[in-house]
Amino acid sequence: MNFCICLCSLDMTMANTEWRNQTAITEFILLGFGDLPALQILLFLLFLVIYIVTLAGNILVIVLVVANQHLHTPMYFFLGNLSCLETCYTSTILPRMLASLLTGDRTISVRGCLVQLYFFGSLVGTECYLLASMSYDRYLAICKPLHYSTHMNDRFCLHLAAGSWLSAFLIVTIIIFLMSQLTFCGPNEMDHFFCDLTPVIKLSCSVTHQMELVTFLGSFLFTLPPFLLTLTSYVCIITAILRIPSSTGRQKAFSTCSSHLIVVTTFYGMLIIVYILPKTKMLRELNKVFSVFYTVLTPLANPLTYSLRNKEVMEALRKAVRN
Repeated sequence: MNFCICLCSLDMTMANTEWRNQTAITEFILLGFGDLPALQILLFLLFLVIYIVTLAGNILVIVLVVANQHLHTPMYFFLGNLSCLETCYTSTILPRMLASLLTGDRTISVRGCLVQLYFFGSLVGTECYLLASMSYDRYLAICKPLHYSTHMNDRFCLHLAAGSWLSAFLIVTIIIFLMSQLTFCGPNEMDHFFCDLTPVIKLSCSVTHQMELVTFLGSFLFTLPPFLLTLTSYVCIITAILRIPSSTGRQKAFSTCSSHLIVVTTFYGMLIIVYILPKTKMLRELNKVFSVFYTVLTPLANPLTYSLRNKEVMEALRKAVRN
């Protein structure tokens, strides 16, 4: 009897110890660029400049689109939404990374990590659908110009933009709620500079099959439909442009969508490399570098690409400076 009592007591002690171990982790360590100690200050200054230029460029685009009557068109309405998204997007990742580079503190609480992941995932999903909406707008403008004003009216534009924002945030809310039920019991080091979906799931000691399935379905809804719509739109656009007899006409038609095509190619190219291609040794080593492209450099490039290559935006900027 005493032996049984001792066994029961030992089992309870082991269970309590295991429970404490499973709930002990309250923070993660984002290794980030900690393997480059000599470059911390240089990286801080570089990313600080990028952050300031990104905020200034995107906010400037928003102000121009709102203030200039000539830019109150569907294309610039979506561009304003994209700039607003990029402002939020870069602010989700860069301030935390800058603080880490400056202070050397690479820890982040589990709750803070999930909050960062929530906004990051929601904004990425929104961007996929906004880029698809912009490609559909260019498709109607080039392939069906006579029906453009009828189809792409203010109400339809508002529905497209609102649907892009709301659907992404709703789906990611479900994913983050399920992730909040996971248990993290070690290790707690993440070889990344922000809380990304797959690295966080890998740190969990819970059964993650259901979580991985939900994540796959959410990623599928975020990427494949808007990517196929964007691809189909540009196939039709390029086909229509090639049918234009004069080279001047082809150049003018292509100039209206070339900026968007550059942004789409860069954004989806980096997503495919980071999340879809098989993780070879070289890709694993370059994963953080490619992540910098779509999380840091794409928000920087968008306002520069659209502004410097767009005569109407530059004209609106000149008028604003003169006034």
